[in-house]
Amino acid sequence: MTTVPVSNPFVAGWDLHEVLGTLRRDSPVIEMAMPTGRTAWLVTRYEDAQRALSDPRLSKGISPAGGVEYRTLVSEDVERALTRHMLATDPPDHTRLRRLVAGPFAPRRVAAMRPWIERIAERLLDDIPGDAEIDLLDAYAAPLPIQVICEMLGVPPEDQSAFRGWVTAILAGPMNLADWPAAVRAMVTYIRDLLAVKRERPGDDMLSDLLAVRDEGDRLSDDELTSMVYLLLIAGHETTTNLIANGMLVLLSEPERWTRVVAAPELLPGIIEELLRYEGPVQSSTFRTAVEPVEIGGQVIPAGATVVVSLSSANRDGARFPDPDRLVLDRPVIPNLAFGHGIHYCLGAPLARLEGQVAFAALARRFPGMRLAVPPDQLVWRPSVLIRGLHALPVLPGGAGQPDQP
Repeated sequence: MTTVPVSNPFVAGWDLHEVLGTLRRDSPVIEMAMPTGRTAWLVTRYEDAQRALSDPRLSKGISPAGGVEYRTLVSEDVERALTRHMLATDPPDHTRLRRLVAGPFAPRRVAAMRPWIERIAERLLDDIPGDAEIDLLDAYAAPLPIQVICEMLGVPPEDQSAFRGWVTAILAGPMNLADWPAAVRAMVTYIRDLLAVKRERPGDDMLSDLLAVRDEGDRLSDDELTSMVYLLLIAGHETTTNLIANGMLVLLSEPERWTRVVAAPELLPGIIEELLRYEGPVQSSTFRTAVEPVEIGGQVIPAGATVVVSLSSANRDGARFPDPDRLVLDRPVIPNLAFGHGIHYCLGAPLARLEGQVAFAALARRFPGMRLAVPPDQLVWRPSVLIRGLHALPVLPGGAGQPDQP
């Protein structure tokens, strides 16, 4: 195995981009040890990453998600409930599953959700004091997308707080396998029980729709339903939580950036694209397996090998983005890989972008004087193969502006 010349990026914290920059320059496609003890080929350059994400020879259907061998940690019935969703399958199964669940995430339907998401944001901000330090991640960045996806799915409000703990343990995955099985079992059991309730008493929500969905006689099996809800609950809020928290960290790290947002919130769609590129919510793609030898960036990856694409690295590739390590709020939009590429491009990307726009705009209006409560380098990144997220984001709100008037 090739020797990695720098520290492992999955535990790099603040040094992540420095580590990835060295890899991108010296060893852009490199085999390295994963936290599970497996090895994987890490792809770091934009052009190679884009090709890898759309290469049908790199299978999602035979890759252990997150590098975790489910069947060694949980029972077979739980394993089935984790691996029957669209992110863990190849065509034609992927095509079928995505078609059956795509409707609620269509851009036009998502755009119509803006007033509802704005009301959720305002309620959360009403509870934030203007003169006391708070953890913005805990008070706002996490509960906003949790409430959105849970209300879309039909999860009762009293159950929503449980999800954050489960999801945190699940996404730590290889970095903390001790807590992973219990969190997975708890979440799968909850989803199955909730689906049973929806079968008896369907409502006006996505879970009830998924139970009834058909396409030319096709429908979701029980394992597919459980697995799809599992995916939607995790992906439906974790990426947006990190988009908001990482974005606010970046904006507040240099006060003139936040001043710019406060003065011109209409620029937020472009600013969010730059935040996604610069400090995106997903560090790496989920795992793929080469079904035959594949050449990427001049390196032949053997059949059966695991491949991971570093989205964080690809989005700082100077061959794609001029001056890539500098945040440029008015940077001309160049498509990035924050939400992936190809057939597995994130189905919820339009919803995440909308939630980000609403979240930042509401904060800028209500708390224009917000600032970090500690120096940025005192904040701690969660070690993870997949996600790029903070443990906490302490801020001083700085006095409140005006809420929207009814």
